[in-house]
Amino acid sequence: MNGKKWAVGAAVAVMLLGVGGASAGGGTGAGPGAFGREAAQSEIRTAAAAAGLSESESLKREEAAASPSAATERDRLAARAAACTAAWGYFGRVVDGARGKFDRTVAALAEKGWAESGKRFEEKIDDSGGTSVGVTLKKNGWTLYARHHAPKAMEMDVISFQATEDACMNGFSEREWDVLFGEDGDAGD
Repeated sequence: MNGKKWAVGAAVAVMLLGVGGASAGGGTGAGPGAFGREAAQSEIRTAAAAAGLSESESLKREEAAASPSAATERDRLAARAAACTAAWGYFGRVVDGARGKFDRTVAALAEKGWAESGKRFEEKIDDSGGTSVGVTLKKNGWTLYARHHAPKAMEMDVISFQATEDACMNGFSEREWDVLFGEDGDAGD
């Protein structure tokens, strides 16, 4: 199931924001004074903006245009997952100093109490010097996957911060994960 949880972090900005998750209410811990979805979203956006990163306009438009209606079981499950997800992303042309801005965003999140969990990874992804870096952070029952992919051969940056509320995500059955991502954990249909 851990691989499937990671798939949620990787796919949520693209798939779940398109079904209304970005404007959904907080997850199970969103009571008064609790650290919930809005708090996680605010911390991510504030840290990214302070580091000089700008969210992709296409993601902002998808978030604003998202419809709360869910026609299929998969749509309803995606909306449920999105309600306990805070996501920020940039997909596009190379950003000047992107890696440093990514690192500053992670540092700002750490200052807000997000603690690194596990090992940070960095690997070469193409023969032109492109890299992929990732770190997992935890705070108050939330897990945040921070990723920066910079494929030099494609001349682009992909930066994402995907936080999910652990208790909420643990509430999905294996069958529901299979409906969302297929039996092999793939986010495709």
